[in-house]
Amino acid sequence: MSAKTLYDKIWDSHVVKEREDGTALLYIDRQLLHEVTSPQAFEGLRLAGRKPWRIAANLAVPDHNVPTINRKLGVDGVSDPVAKIQLQTLDENCDEFGINEIKLTDIRQGIVHIIGPEQGITLPGTTLVCGDSHTSTHGAFASLAHGVGTSEVEHVLATQCLIQRKMKNMRIVEQGILLNLQALLFKRFPWRDE
Repeated sequence: MSAKTLYDKIWDSHVVKEREDGTALLYIDRQLLHEVTSPQAFEGLRLAGRKPWRIAANLAVPDHNVPTINRKLGVDGVSDPVAKIQLQTLDENCDEFGINEIKLTDIRQGIVHIIGPEQGITLPGTTLVCGDSHTSTHGAFASLAHGVGTSEVEHVLATQCLIQRKMKNMRIVEQGILLNLQALLFKRFPWRDE
């Protein structure tokens, strides 16, 4: 038996079912939601008469349409009509489905990919999804994280699983002298350490 990478270990511990075609049903520990990719997902649940499979596994936070002024006013302080509708819809959907939301006026509100680690949602050894292409950055916390589309947001809400194909591992071998870039910068620019 060969050694396993961290990716292999997390993947293997979350596979629900693997198919001969290489796809697998992967259990998702946590899902982060925001106002842009979640409205259609919640509407899909409504139309199908479904409820979220594991409500506590989800956390919502307004992110993409947050104003830089009048935040104390919450959604009422949002001047852009499209942004306002998306933010109101997130509030309404979270209230209806019982999803925990860090609201616009909450002091913890911020960028969804910062909120995950700050609030202990992103944890080592877990699987995590969010309807955003930057979700893979949660891998820095030893989490297997996928950016997903709206239909997958709905699928994870309904089943707590995601159909995925396992990626290949890549081995990187460093040969030669490793440079200490920080030491080099301080030598060249001594004022930087002030």
